[in-house]
Amino acid sequence: MPAKPFQNWTRRAFIAHSTAGAALISLHPYSANAAANQAHLRIMETTDLHVHVYPYDYYSDRPVDTVGLSRTASIIADIRSEATNSMLLDNGDFLQGNPMGDYIAYERGMKEGDMHPIITAMNTVGFDAATIGNHEFNYGLDFLMKSAAGADFPLVLANIATEQGADPRADKTLFRPYVILDREVTDGAGTAHPIRVGIIGFTPPQVMNWDRRHLEGNVTARDIVETARAWVPQMLEEGADIIVALSHSGIGAAQHTDGMENASVPLAEIEGIDALMTGHSHLVFPSPTYDGYAGVDVAAGTIHGKPAVMGGFWGSHMGMIDLLLERDGNAWKVVSSTSEARPISQRNPDRSVTALVEDDAAVLAAVKQDHEETLAYVRRAVGKTAAPLHSYFALVADDPSVQIVSIAQKWYVEQMLAGTEHAGLPILSAAAPFKAGGRGGPDYYTDVPAGDVAIKNVADLYLYPNTVRAVRINGAQLRDWLERSAGMFNQITPGAQDAPLLNPDFPSYNFDVIDGVTYQIDLSQPSKFDPKGGPLNPDAQRIVNLAHDGQPVTDDMEFVIATNNYRASGGGDFPGAKGDTIIFEAPDTNRDVIVRYIVEQGTINPSADANWSFAPLPDTTVLFPSGPSARNYAKDVPGVTIEDAGDTPEGFAQFRIRL
Repeated sequence: MPAKPFQNWTRRAFIAHSTAGAALISLHPYSANAAANQAHLRIMETTDLHVHVYPYDYYSDRPVDTVGLSRTASIIADIRSEATNSMLLDNGDFLQGNPMGDYIAYERGMKEGDMHPIITAMNTVGFDAATIGNHEFNYGLDFLMKSAAGADFPLVLANIATEQGADPRADKTLFRPYVILDREVTDGAGTAHPIRVGIIGFTPPQVMNWDRRHLEGNVTARDIVETARAWVPQMLEEGADIIVALSHSGIGAAQHTDGMENASVPLAEIEGIDALMTGHSHLVFPSPTYDGYAGVDVAAGTIHGKPAVMGGFWGSHMGMIDLLLERDGNAWKVVSSTSEARPISQRNPDRSVTALVEDDAAVLAAVKQDHEETLAYVRRAVGKTAAPLHSYFALVADDPSVQIVSIAQKWYVEQMLAGTEHAGLPILSAAAPFKAGGRGGPDYYTDVPAGDVAIKNVADLYLYPNTVRAVRINGAQLRDWLERSAGMFNQITPGAQDAPLLNPDFPSYNFDVIDGVTYQIDLSQPSKFDPKGGPLNPDAQRIVNLAHDGQPVTDDMEFVIATNNYRASGGGDFPGAKGDTIIFEAPDTNRDVIVRYIVEQGTINPSADANWSFAPLPDTTVLFPSGPSARNYAKDVPGVTIEDAGDTPEGFAQFRIRL
């Protein structure tokens, strides 16, 4: 499907400042020193906004200084003022991710002509273009397309098609694959010249697994790099002077493999792409996080020599790529670049946060009613809990916040499988802690006190709008599922003192605890799988004393595991959960099931039953981080003795376990 330039569209996105005006501000060196045939173009990026418009944490029901498009937007004018020419792009994952997104999707809904609040906010800010992230599909295609219809800026996505042809250029794509924006840039002498900026977008092809219920039979996905190789030459044929890739894909391996999720490094190798906006990983580039990655130069802010940026998440940073362009006849080429991710807040040595920017009043005003309706939605009580629900120790012991999810899932699946061929099998339940510190920081934990449980609390327990799935597996797959989860921990040498327990490369949402069996984790053994689920030590065995109803689990036993669509369809690459073992696909979200369970029970008491623990290692201690408020609960963790070990420089509390 040939894409056409998006011409009949004007916005306030390209701003040129006169030389006199530039003298009043701190210009980027490219603007200050550009010659008559050179122009400075600054390309700004937001990514992974996840409906965070207000600087507000709906889960804890309080304002925060670390998130919000209203904050990021407030510095756009200043950032534009540093550059003679600028444009603003979004790199996807804007439609889902906090209770405002759920409220619109599940309570208010979207009819033809309705405006989604994040789209309203983005229109207010004035974006030039955006791409579609994987989470845009979470609420279904109808919701996505109705929401996208309100955008005053083009949305591009090249690798998702409603009809797939013999090659990508023959596809009928869900959104236009790319757009070529006709603009003007002002050079160092103050003369305006035309320029054609091509914008192409990509999303992880794994969406076909992650949102199978919405997408299967409706769209298909292509490999990111394969798709770019097809479309970029066409963009050049149509006269694009420079091409910017909106890669809603992380910075990962340099070697291209078909269907890879984090494909930004091989994508940068494609001839014709001049700059990459990356995202999806909720990290920052340039930053030391990516030191040592093949093809990546953190100091230069480049990937394979191409300027790149990743602007954090939830509006935490404004990503910026500065290009010094040189006019060669009637064409432009990039002669130099810099990259930066500018934060909206900073964390101080005393763990407090200082806001570095103010709110953009126009953005707040544009979604004020949606914000107030969301507050009413999340504050609605659905029942009570007799015990606190917190995740401070979810990575080191059986935990109430994970327990309630498991209990509710099992309760639901038992009802759904009643009377089926699977009804006689033992039903287990797998759940993982979503908020357990890590990259989210020392405040990123669930903490629901005893008493009323509101929808905001359930959303805090279960961050994503996943739907319930059940899989049927054998005992060998069950053991390897747990081995995969046990990759959360470093190998510990017996007799070690204060060894770091947690593997920082292992995300907490892949630490599945399986309820309905008992087991121990032998930390003296190496991990069987690497952090992404690949084979590492095939003969390793960390899971010991695995039993069901007091009897050892054998390889040929059969079980049903209640889980979610992400895990059951292959998310996290878990043995026994690759999409081929699914026996039940629920129409209900895991959150809705938790709410229903609490409503039916009235009062819940999800005391952790300590069904898993670490195998003893004599004279051995380990350290792990948690939130400072964890100290309020450290004495009540079942099956383990926890000691306070001070604080970390990042603001976490540190604790010790004697194994």
